[in-house]
Amino acid sequence: MITMTAALESHSYSFWYGPTQALHEVSCAIPRQAITALIGPSGCGKTTFLRSINRMHDLTPGARHSGDILLDSGSIFAPGTDVVDLRRRVGMVFQRPNPFPKSVYDNVAYGPRLNALSAEHEVPDRVERALRQAALWDEVKDRLREPGTALSGGQQQRLCIARALANEPEVLLMDEPCSALDPVATQRIEELLVELKQAYTIVLVTHNMQQAARVADFTGFFYLGRLVEFGETEQVFTRPTDERTEAYITGRFG
Repeated sequence: MITMTAALESHSYSFWYGPTQALHEVSCAIPRQAITALIGPSGCGKTTFLRSINRMHDLTPGARHSGDILLDSGSIFAPGTDVVDLRRRVGMVFQRPNPFPKSVYDNVAYGPRLNALSAEHEVPDRVERALRQAALWDEVKDRLREPGTALSGGQQQRLCIARALANEPEVLLMDEPCSALDPVATQRIEELLVELKQAYTIVLVTHNMQQAARVADFTGFFYLGRLVEFGETEQVFTRPTDERTEAYITGRFG
């Protein structure tokens, strides 16, 4: 049994896109300094829930929610919440690498400069530290002034991870970060995630159940907008408590 304190908590969280309800009463506690995978068929609410954690739906027309999500016991929806600061604390890495049209260096320096996290003379050290954390420094240390878009796909994704890490987040959200990558790059990212969980809470949406089984400490199974099951990954995959979880994991649907 893995015992950890929660970094994030969801309490009866529901979400609507206009008249369409995408999430129904989702409740869970996401452990600190661990990898939590969210699995389930397409359109089941995984990404909607992930994007809710740093309020990426705020500008979606007709979007609304009920219930609550807590970060370190404080509601992310509390009046007066600084959403920019929330997104610094809760970083996001998307499905496809999306480096800014800037140099490798300026991609990573962007957040610390925008958020005034360091004096300018300290930015180079922060950039190097983030690139080292993302296991990219040795590959790009002589290419820092080249465009980030000139890197390979796997390097671009690690650059995006470094860009998020430069803000010193508490939580790292990852929406299928390996789906556009080849197997070698995917392995590099997976190895990196296992290293990063020593310092960060990671929430990973994936359609790759083998990936979830390899890297995740905890797994949540979503189906039709509901969190059907949540627990330690080994238990969810080998002794699921809900027959729908077992049917999905064994490939009977999804």
